[in-house]
Formats: sequence, C-alpha cells, structure tokens
Amino acid sequence: MVPKDMKALLMYGPGDFRLEQVPVPTVERGEILIRVLGAGICAGDIKTLHGGIRIWGTSEKDRYIEAPCIGGHEFYGEVVAFCDGVEGVELGDLMISEQIVPCNECRYCRSGNYWMCRQSDVYGFKKHTQGGFAEYMKFHHRGRNHHLPKDLPLEKAVLTEPYACSMHAVERAKIHHNDVVVVSGLGCIGLGMINVAAGLSPRLLIGLDLRENRREMAKAFGADIVMDPVNEDVFEAINRLTDGYGCDIYIDAAGSQSSVQQGLKLVRNLGRFVEFGVFPKEILADWNIIGDVKEIDILGSHLGPYCYPPVIKGLSNGSLKSEGVVSHSFPLEKWKEAFNTAENDPTAVKVALVP
Repeated sequence: MVPKDMKALLMYGPGDFRLEQVPVPTVERGEILIRVLGAGICAGDIKTLHGGIRIWGTSEKDRYIEAPCIGGHEFYGEVVAFCDGVEGVELGDLMISEQIVPCNECRYCRSGNYWMCRQSDVYGFKKHTQGGFAEYMKFHHRGRNHHLPKDLPLEKAVLTEPYACSMHAVERAKIHHNDVVVVSGLGCIGLGMINVAAGLSPRLLIGLDLRENRREMAKAFGADIVMDPVNEDVFEAINRLTDGYGCDIYIDAAGSQSSVQQGLKLVRNLGRFVEFGVFPKEILADWNIIGDVKEIDILGSHLGPYCYPPVIKGLSNGSLKSEGVVSHSFPLEKWKEAFNTAENDPTAVKVALVP
C-alpha cells in the first residue's frame, strides 16, 4: 500500500537543504513509481549544498537548478506502481533510471547522443525530474529505465550510476594494450575507472590518490601501481617507468586544479587527457602545453550513456569489483551526518542514504 505522504530532502538554496513531509508523486501515462531502496551521495551533491556556481549560477538567469526540488541522481528502487504506456514492467521489479531525461527531439537526441541533450534535465535538479533523496520517486515518461536483478544488494545496486560514468570515461580514452594509463582521484568513480580499465589490459595502470585506503582498494581492483601525489614524486616515477616519455593516457576523476595541472605535465606528446571531474569554479591551466608543446588530445566525459546494461552485468557477475566502495549508509533522517561523512571522513568512499 503506497502512502499519501513521504519524507524527502528538498534543496531550497546553498546551505539550505530541508527534510520535509511531502505528497508521494502520482504517476501519469508512461511513468513508474518506485520505493527508493538506496541513493548515493555524489560529490556534486556536496558541491550543490555548498553553493556550487555551476548549479546555482550567479542569478536566476543562469541557474541550472529549479529549487526547491528533491535531490539525488544515484538511486534505485522497487516498482510499486505504474501507468498506461509502460511495458515490460511488473510490480516488485528492481529498477534504475539513467540520470538524464532526454527530450528525444533535439539534434543530439535524434542522432543517438541523448546524453548531450540540449535540455540536460537530470534527476534531482528539476521540478519535473525530482530525485531519489526520498522514500518514493517517479521515473519520467521519457526516462531511460533499466531492470536490476532482484537479488542485487544495495552495495552493488547503488553503484550503477557512478560506474556507468566511469565506463564512459574509459571508453573515451580509447585504451590500447601498450598504453600506460593514469587515473587521478580514486573515489567511487575513479575506482570504477580502474575496474573498467583493468579489463582492457593496458601495459601499466596507475592510480593516484591522497588516501591510503583508496589506493589499497585500487590495487585490489586492478591497478598495477598506486601513488600518493603529495608525498611521492609522481612525475619522476612515471618518467622512469616510461623511458622519460610520460603516460599515454591521463584520466582526471579528481576535479581539482592541481590534478589537471599534474596531468598536463605527466601526459606524453600526442597523448590523451580525459576530463571527467567536476569543478566548483573555473580553474587555471597552461594551454600552451596542450597545443604548442605536446599536441595533446583533450576529451571530455559526461554521464554514462549506453553503459548501464554492461555495468549491471558486471556488478551482477562480479567482473566489476565493488567490495568496500559503499563505505557508509544512513537513514534519510540522518542526511546531515551522511553529507558530513561523505565530505570529511577520510574512510568514506561512497555514502548512501537508505530512505
């Protein structure tokens, strides 16, 4: 029996998140209602809490978020209701919806590049795409929905969205067997990148992170070498391993100015630099390195298009490792503690809210 009201975490403004009692969404044609079983806290959610300019903008004119709205784009749950126009779905199914709801009409959608949709409506940021930090949520009629195995545990299911992002970034890198690959930032998405890249058997796979627990996890997930870029001379070590040339591919999952500058220094002439990290503000880098010095290929990576089915398969059969990635879980009522843990606890990797 679906109740009339539910608890939900609404975002009103920078630093102004509120746990409130709100009506359970009602479904219309093509929509699915799920009982949320888990929702991961993304680094982007923390930046949103602190007023990240990319989300809140500088005025109403350039603001991305439609506040107040329910946050959370890393969610999954159990189907409790659906309306006409929904096919292949039964009550009790475990399902996930991709983070973006494409318009299906713009040139990007029509050409199959739906993740670059001009509307760019992501769950958890728009009023018609409310997110998963709630007891219930509905999948939009244009949502790209996927079934999960019914026995998939929280510790795997909640990783589907971030691991899909990881897989897309690695695909953008076009890794070959003779490549030396560096992944900078070994949080949840960086660990997913290590997972996927290891399956491609590059010559060397190197993970960089400040935290020892994350470095150790990266080794268990397939990294050949892990290093602390603050306390080790990463540039000297990688030059030694590559006869002075530098790495072939550098993937930034850290989202910091220092990581970008480090990558431009580490990558070889004619190398590839993949940027996935999200920055709270504009950063500085020496663009002469990109063109005049090294002629580097700079590749962006956005969301996880076409990666949900293989990620679900990999998490289900164990070929994508996940042990220990979901380091903490909290009930929705303890969202403040959950956000604080995700931001400040050195043992945290992925923190989940369990409504």
